[in-house]
Amino acid sequence: MKKKSKRFKLLEKKKIKERLSLDKSIDLIKETCTSKMEESIDLSIRINTKQSKGGDFNLRTVVKLPHPNGKKFKIAVLCEQEKVEEAKKIGADIAGSQELLDQISSGKLNFDKLICTPGMMSKIGKLGKILGPKGLMPNPKLGTVSNDLKKSITDLKTGLVEIKNDKDGNLALSIGRKKFSKEKLQENYNFFVDFLKKEKPENIKGEFIKNIFLTSTMGISCKIGSKN
Repeated sequence: MKKKSKRFKLLEKKKIKERLSLDKSIDLIKETCTSKMEESIDLSIRINTKQSKGGDFNLRTVVKLPHPNGKKFKIAVLCEQEKVEEAKKIGADIAGSQELLDQISSGKLNFDKLICTPGMMSKIGKLGKILGPKGLMPNPKLGTVSNDLKKSITDLKTGLVEIKNDKDGNLALSIGRKKFSKEKLQENYNFFVDFLKKEKPENIKGEFIKNIFLTSTMGISCKIGSKN
């Protein structure tokens, strides 16, 4: 049997089963971010998706936190040939027209986000089977189909993040890194929880946010005692 590291044993002693306030949770999470890597501070939330009518609710939208969470994306832009150089100048890591379509078609998806101009959407439709399962299909509601490439690229570079729940109502979001101040983490947390409450459909009765956990990449998890 593989031996547990000294760090792991110390973390186990820090685990707390009862709910904690946000203030105490952040203190404990930051205290247990003891690995050498720049750990991410993450939320894991379960929402109520059971509607009184119309089937289960599915949340898929974008949110821009007050403080960018530090996660960096490799952004590709699919656009008309005459816009390729412009896209690169304003921050796209990859930009192309037919050549990028060919790369995607061959399965080369060396990017994290794909922005597409409206004029290219008709050409990308047949690639939905490749992009869809990876969550890379451009979507106007998510800000990834636009003629304003500067705004779309800037938004993704400065903290616009997509959120969506799984079939069990779970969703996850990074609210920062361990180097973030406690105040920034609190502001991002409160902003997102308030945002999430506003997304509750009228067809869902009762409590919308069932539980919230705060954790770090290599640390322990805390159950937040209040959703307010």
